[in-house]
Amino acid sequence: MRVAVVGGGPGGLYFAALAKRLDPAREITVWERNAADDTFGFGVVFSDETLDAIADADPVVAAAMEAGFARWSDIDIHYRGVVQTSGGHGFAAIERKRLLQLLRDRCAGLGVDVRFSTPAPEVGELRREYDLVVAADGVNSAVRAAYAEVFRPALDERSCRYMWLATDRALDAFTFVVRETGFGPVQVHAYPFDSGRSTFIVELPEETWRAGGFRESGDLPPGRSDEEGVARCAALLEDFLDGHRLLTNNSRWVRFTTVRNATWRHGNVVLLGDAAHTAHFSIGSGTKLAMEDAQALAAALETGEVEQALARYEAERRPVVESTQRAAQASLEWFETIGHAVGQEPEQFAFNLLTRSRRVTYDNLRLRDPGYVAGLDRWFGGQDAPPLFQPFRLGESVLRNRVVSAPIALYRAEDGVVGAAELVHLAGKALGGSGLVLAGMTAVSATGRVTRACAGLYADEHVAAWRRVTDAVHEHSGALIGVQLNHSGRKGATEVPSTGSLGGPLPDGWPAVAPSPLAYAGLPVPRELTERDLGVLVEEFAAAASRADAAGFDVLELQAGHGFLLSTFLSPLTNHRADRFGGDLEGRLSFPLAVLDAVRAVWRKPLLVRVSAVDWAPGGTTPEDAVRIAAAFAEHGADGIDVSSGEVVPHERPAYGRGYQTPFAARIRAATGVPTIAVGGISGYDDANSVLLAGRADLVGVGRAHLYDPSWTLHAAADLDYTGPGAPWPAIHAAGSTKPPTASRNGSRPGEHARRGRSPGR
Repeated sequence: MRVAVVGGGPGGLYFAALAKRLDPAREITVWERNAADDTFGFGVVFSDETLDAIADADPVVAAAMEAGFARWSDIDIHYRGVVQTSGGHGFAAIERKRLLQLLRDRCAGLGVDVRFSTPAPEVGELRREYDLVVAADGVNSAVRAAYAEVFRPALDERSCRYMWLATDRALDAFTFVVRETGFGPVQVHAYPFDSGRSTFIVELPEETWRAGGFRESGDLPPGRSDEEGVARCAALLEDFLDGHRLLTNNSRWVRFTTVRNATWRHGNVVLLGDAAHTAHFSIGSGTKLAMEDAQALAAALETGEVEQALARYEAERRPVVESTQRAAQASLEWFETIGHAVGQEPEQFAFNLLTRSRRVTYDNLRLRDPGYVAGLDRWFGGQDAPPLFQPFRLGESVLRNRVVSAPIALYRAEDGVVGAAELVHLAGKALGGSGLVLAGMTAVSATGRVTRACAGLYADEHVAAWRRVTDAVHEHSGALIGVQLNHSGRKGATEVPSTGSLGGPLPDGWPAVAPSPLAYAGLPVPRELTERDLGVLVEEFAAAASRADAAGFDVLELQAGHGFLLSTFLSPLTNHRADRFGGDLEGRLSFPLAVLDAVRAVWRKPLLVRVSAVDWAPGGTTPEDAVRIAAAFAEHGADGIDVSSGEVVPHERPAYGRGYQTPFAARIRAATGVPTIAVGGISGYDDANSVLLAGRADLVGVGRAHLYDPSWTLHAAADLDYTGPGAPWPAIHAAGSTKPPTASRNGSRPGEHARRGRSPGR
């Protein structure tokens, strides 16, 4: 096999060495346009997991790398004059120049033809003359550009500016420095790479960079650094540098570009490393990913013909890379918007930073450094308890813990009257340990129902039915119980859905209403509401709130999200009115605020408002709008904001994922100071604890996970060995408060050793 490698960076050289080692008969040529001693950057960081894989793939390379490593296990966060340290992480770094030298030596020893200061031939020529062409030519890959119509690259240039530097201060931990300046926050990502030097990346959000008067580095020749920019960085970070110098190597202000490709292969051409993908430096190095690609590609070539091998390589690596990119995206967005976290106490800020990518979590840190997390628990609420089980004051009421059973529509009511289904559902969640259980989608009028089977609070007979439910919750648990008041708006008069969140139109339904005559998907066009109609609706919401009080509810939630009536007033996609209830955001807020004012006048207990923070559609509600909406609701008496998203227009494109709505809750909380509930994609107590301790929300809404396990909260407490007042077992279930015994796994099943072909003693 003849193999052409375009690009002599770590990924290209490492692949060449592995492929040659696996089959010495291969003819492998590497082209590198730069000279052998040209190298940009300083240190390269690796995790222990990656190093184990390198040792398995080529012990010679692993041993040479080991001799040059700087190792550490701590992460230090310097913020507001305090250093927070989390231990037990396990990293190693090596000087990039040294890494390249040892890979060049390995290639030479194996007989790889490496040609420095030599541009590669045109890729079409390489395709014809070689069996395999590996494009390891970096983020600006010429090979990728030549076949852009096949690879279909997506290049996402981010807003932060950063400069890659080093310092002659030898650090002993992976170090983050966050400085608050008069023009905004400045952050540093730093780590040691030998006994006397450390990589030192200075990063500024776009707003900071511009407000601080920083200038573009300009059209500097290769190898020339932006000395003016470097001098300003040194002055800003003088106290941390403590007399040490900043070192340069082609150091200039740049923006990070996230690279994604629809495919990594085209015939006998394959992309590797930064040519195929990039991940923000805040969660690791691109060199690490490139060397992992090299391992996977070399292994795949051992298992079949070239095209099949390349397909196998991409199938194996793409899910891993995309997972890394998702974590990197969360991390880079956190640093882009770091202003929302600046202002937190040092303890919370440090934990927020550590868990920003969602790969490092509360439980993960608890395993690595129990003392660090135990100290955070005590700081969080003054108790030796995980955040999930610490109390929270909502208005004038106190929740026993931070778990909210999210409102779920059951579609079991008759003429709005609830029965056994609602009792069993809500009491089950309360007995299962939740601090607050919310009854879902309860209509304020008969024509405000989504379906005929929706619960209601629009008639006096509804009060007694609900009272049976609230009395049971209060008698048998310590949970608070709330109800979500809703008007269907343009989503009214539909069938009970068999799948999804909304059924088709009722054949004999009632007329739907909305701020504007805009239909939702295949539903009938709603009637546009008049000002007189709006006055009636305000009265209906207030009357329903009074009935909720009489029914014994402790908490009220107004549904102003998910495309129901109040939500459609807020979104510019669904409110096209030309009167005072439409237009700009202030106008679109007018009717929802009138409803809130009327409800607040008759409801003295805790009051929540659920919002869709974004519409996930062009021209719709934005996170900036959501902050203003939440602030307005808080000003008019809301005690908290339940932060969801979407379901406003059918053409939405949500970015679903783990905890995907939590950043909106965090942003609203940071910008307004109003308590928030994080919902959506939170199914495990580990994520819940992480959200709370990082200050991204004050409460956590659990929906589908509670359907799977109504005792989710109590089981979380058992798994965390917590037995305090935040998760008491109800008296009627007290006998089940300890885990049942399980079969011992100390011994083996009969016949197990025989099936494995070995004796029990081996």
